[in-house]
Amino acid sequence: MIHTQQEEQNYIEEEAGKEHFIFLLAVGSKGSTLDQLLLFLGSRSVEELNCLASKIVSSVLLQRKDGDGGPVVSFVNGVWIDQRFHLKPSFEEVAKGVYGAITKEVDFVTKATEVIEEVNYWAETATKGLIKHLLPKEESLGNDTCLVLANALYFKGSWDRKFDPSRTEFKHFHLLDGQIVQAPFMTTMSYERNLYGTFDGYKVVKLPYQNGPHNLRFSMYFFLPDATDGFECLVEKTDPTVWNCDSSLVEEDVKYLWIPRFRFSFELEASSTMKELGLELPFMDVGEFTDMMDTDRSPVLSKVFHKSFIEVNEEGTEAAASTAPGLILCCARIDPPRFVADHPFIFTIKEENSGLVFFIGSVLNPILVS
Repeated sequence: MIHTQQEEQNYIEEEAGKEHFIFLLAVGSKGSTLDQLLLFLGSRSVEELNCLASKIVSSVLLQRKDGDGGPVVSFVNGVWIDQRFHLKPSFEEVAKGVYGAITKEVDFVTKATEVIEEVNYWAETATKGLIKHLLPKEESLGNDTCLVLANALYFKGSWDRKFDPSRTEFKHFHLLDGQIVQAPFMTTMSYERNLYGTFDGYKVVKLPYQNGPHNLRFSMYFFLPDATDGFECLVEKTDPTVWNCDSSLVEEDVKYLWIPRFRFSFELEASSTMKELGLELPFMDVGEFTDMMDTDRSPVLSKVFHKSFIEVNEEGTEAAASTAPGLILCCARIDPPRFVADHPFIFTIKEENSGLVFFIGSVLNPILVS
């Protein structure tokens, strides 16, 4: 969704969680709606999605514990259904067993405010307090709301080689509109070995996080346009092959590595964006979400609320994101390379063994908090 964001706004989203809630939509759908969801996800069947989800939940996310020396990761799913209805046993079984979701019956009609507070507290707890008020108190739930799906993802990792805070310097950062701001840059002023690569119009550097006593490895990738004004050209090149560039990176003596410190939050009501990306049928009254709940009328996806947060500093990275869709009843070089991120760039956080991208985002102004 980087393509659709406003030019002055920093951006981050959870790739893993976003896909999970779409996975659950696919589990409860059929017909043309299911076909469109599968096409969007690049999958052949719901069974294939469930297999991937099970792998993510069991082998990647649930192993990450506080105190094991590596990054801390928590990932949770939740399903809230109005007490007038019941989840179909087949859907509830998959939601709980495969996706590790909690399920709960609530009263959207007379206690919508309390339900909003409950979902928000759940998201805030799961993200260690970083995501507050996932559902806005006004207009997020109504009498016609029958179901809310939500997920939350939290990540905190320390760099394998931490930056020295005494070397942090304020330097120029060039914005998309030509303006220049002063931003704090984490720096290395001597040669250091880094995985680095050059591509058509941009360069990439990979910074690994410390690992714990397990076989999971997390890294952050920075994608920097060669040209100061090359961000839009970089965005046009982005696809899954760009994020999976590991085989093209080689160890290099990087003379200067300058990365700005940044800390920002991002929020979005994503229904319009999802429609622009081709997911239109889930928002239409075509009666194809009937595999979710026992009702004569199929629910329709109405709104998708997303909030996220990230902080990158000399110690490492802390990031969190949460998404809640609501459904309603309708009616080769000689010189040593340099990596100076003094203009807009894209970043990802990825688990190396599984290839799972947890977060993707862009920094257009590192001193902009939200």
